[in-house]
Amino acid sequence: MSTIPQGLPPVAELVDGRPDQDQAGLSHLVEGDELDLSHNVILYLEGITVSFDGFKALNKLALTIDAGELRCIIGPNGAGKTTMMDVITGKTRPDRGKAFFGQTLDLTRMSEPEIAHAGIGRKFQKPTIFENHSVFDNLELAMKIDKRVRRSLFSAIDDETRDRIADTLTQIRLQDAADRPAGLLSHGQKQWLEIGMLLMQDPRLLLLDEPVAGMTDDETARTGELFKSLAGKHSLVVVEHDMAFIEQLGGTVTVLHEGSVLAEGDLATVQNDQRVIEVYLGR
Repeated sequence: MSTIPQGLPPVAELVDGRPDQDQAGLSHLVEGDELDLSHNVILYLEGITVSFDGFKALNKLALTIDAGELRCIIGPNGAGKTTMMDVITGKTRPDRGKAFFGQTLDLTRMSEPEIAHAGIGRKFQKPTIFENHSVFDNLELAMKIDKRVRRSLFSAIDDETRDRIADTLTQIRLQDAADRPAGLLSHGQKQWLEIGMLLMQDPRLLLLDEPVAGMTDDETARTGELFKSLAGKHSLVVVEHDMAFIEQLGGTVTVLHEGSVLAEGDLATVQNDQRVIEVYLGR
């Protein structure tokens, strides 16, 4: 099991979904939106347990994501991947365990809007876009509904925002489709647009759930290039089943099984792990 990175103050563990006030360590919690990455860890999960009607969706899950890292998460259906993301984004409260964004932001004590405000963005499998609006307008609207900044939906766009949208269009390779209604985009292009909408809110951590499902081979390859270009400035956690795509991304792969980490390492290492072969790869 992983341990708290050196220098990270002790944190209060949850008991029955509430912080144990008898434990020392709450004094390090700070007000405000500052993200403390002084130990290069952007996400820290320790002992996360979630039960639904007696079934443990997560069972003492431990996971550490470094700042700027691109991490892939794989595992069979029911392994706990979605529940893990629900915990990180505040949709589900763990029964026990610790979940920190940076070294000071306790995710178990924050609401979903507060977590989004702090800099965690999540993309679900099915893209959610404004199909009757242009690609450009989708990016503009994403910025105006950014939970971190109060903006009028009817305010005029300034040059700085226009330039930022243009940069994002280039980044997601939709610069030639800026004026096209989003509903006319291909499936892969809609996925890129939603990623662009998240980028307009400048998240520090992106959670991406099966982002290349239904894409063509060319779209999948382009998505891999996009993700690798984002790593460093952003931290990415990619939940995916496409092994060729995971191989393209490189980096560390974490395998979940029955709500816990089964194996971790590069793709070749986990693919040759006998436990992974038995429970996931099926050979």
